[in-house]
Amino acid sequence: MNVTPLKDTPQAIESVKAFLLALQDSICHTLELADGKGHFVEDAWQREEGGGGRSRVIKNGAVIEQGGVNFSHVSGAQMPASATASRPELAGRSFQAMGVSLVIHPRNPYIPTSHANVRFFIAEKEGETPIWWFGGGFDLTPFYPFKEDAQHWHNTAKKLCKPFGENVYAEHKKWCDEYFYLKHRNETRGVGGLFFDDLNQWDFEQCFAYIQAVGNGYLDAYVPIIERRKNMAYGERERQFQLYRRGRYVEFNLVYDRGTLFGLQTGGRTESILMSMPPMARWEYCYEAPAGSPEAKLQEWLTPTDW
Repeated sequence: MNVTPLKDTPQAIESVKAFLLALQDSICHTLELADGKGHFVEDAWQREEGGGGRSRVIKNGAVIEQGGVNFSHVSGAQMPASATASRPELAGRSFQAMGVSLVIHPRNPYIPTSHANVRFFIAEKEGETPIWWFGGGFDLTPFYPFKEDAQHWHNTAKKLCKPFGENVYAEHKKWCDEYFYLKHRNETRGVGGLFFDDLNQWDFEQCFAYIQAVGNGYLDAYVPIIERRKNMAYGERERQFQLYRRGRYVEFNLVYDRGTLFGLQTGGRTESILMSMPPMARWEYCYEAPAGSPEAKLQEWLTPTDW
């Protein structure tokens, strides 16, 4: 892991934290406006081992059935075993991890579920250079596919990536397609977006600028889709299919999601970690959508695609 040294570690930590808190405020405010009825309720919490956060949840809005936008800043004297097994250079180091993570589950099946996350990690040991990196991204999980929505989502991602290099969008899109993949179902979780981890190959300022672009770009990517779909009429058939497909979301988060695993292994707040779960979901044995139906068409989209 080739890490550019930080010029001022305490200042870097404070700068990232200030941005993340402001980002949480901005996302909550904008989504409340898009919903038109619901409001986020804050639940501040402290972690006995070090750190804390503020979880904000919206329920039973006009558009958003349930969603959460979490900020956390946690610390610990040593890394969990899952981290040091793959990164032995982190053994014996204290750590700080901070980030904003969100999942929005709309009520209308024609509005996709969306997820976004930006995070900063630093591991320190006296007498040694701190090891740091950024991670994050955003991805979209539609139930009924609309090509213009997927194209808008990816065009927004491509535009925000461009100032950071010609290949950044392609690399982070590919990473997203591979990460949000349910191997046991042989399908992607949705239509992807961006995903990156271990971002420290640039200097700190450029890496930080990139996660700011990703964090702010989430609203540019998602809100127009909400506005385009929120007044579309739907019935029980669409609702039941939405609940069935939400089951896939649960499967991914419990089986594969690194953030869920890290949070639980470091003694994080369980309610906040599992905030990403939908309020309702269902499973059906050997379900097959009728041939030629809109539900069957979704399956054609659940593969890496050049949008």
